[in-house]
Amino acid sequence: MTAPALLRRSLLGAGLVAPALAMPMLATRPVQAQPQTDPENTLFLELKDGRVTIQLLPELAPRHVERIKLLTRRGFYDNTPFHRVIEGFMAQGGDPTGTGTGGSDLPNLPAEFTPPNRARFLRGTCGMARTSAPNTANSQFFIMFAPAPNLDGQYTIWGRVVAGMEAVDKIKRGQGPSGQVPQPPDRIRAMRVAADAR
Repeated sequence: MTAPALLRRSLLGAGLVAPALAMPMLATRPVQAQPQTDPENTLFLELKDGRVTIQLLPELAPRHVERIKLLTRRGFYDNTPFHRVIEGFMAQGGDPTGTGTGGSDLPNLPAEFTPPNRARFLRGTCGMARTSAPNTANSQFFIMFAPAPNLDGQYTIWGRVVAGMEAVDKIKRGQGPSGQVPQPPDRIRAMRVAADAR
């Protein structure tokens, strides 16, 4: 037996070294800290049941993220209704008229569809509403209650809920296949870019 093996054996016998199998394994990689939220790319959406935090995704849809931030900073979304809400699907808002036909005074945006291998419509995904034409997104958006693979690659993804999804779950539901919400609909109390929040 070699000298190191004899030494180890004597230390084991004395109870000063635990058997190899009992020794904890050391991590081979350093522990990664949680990434800090970028306040310039985070929204606070205030609903009747609490705050919803949305992480913006400019790497997927830079024009749509800029539009959402611009309208948010104008106060455009404050007090706008969720006019179309379908159980098990999504809640749609961002139309000040509450009819589903309104928008901002800005021009429509060209589509920024993301391939499904990069991003998908899952619970909490925020997408941009549009007509049947791809380049017609303006101000209306929706938040998913559940996955919808049929939307993948067909609508622009601009953000995702990272906190407060339980408040989204409590938005008043609409009726029938269209999901039109009867009066009075739930409203966005306020929407702010986190960098501007006090």
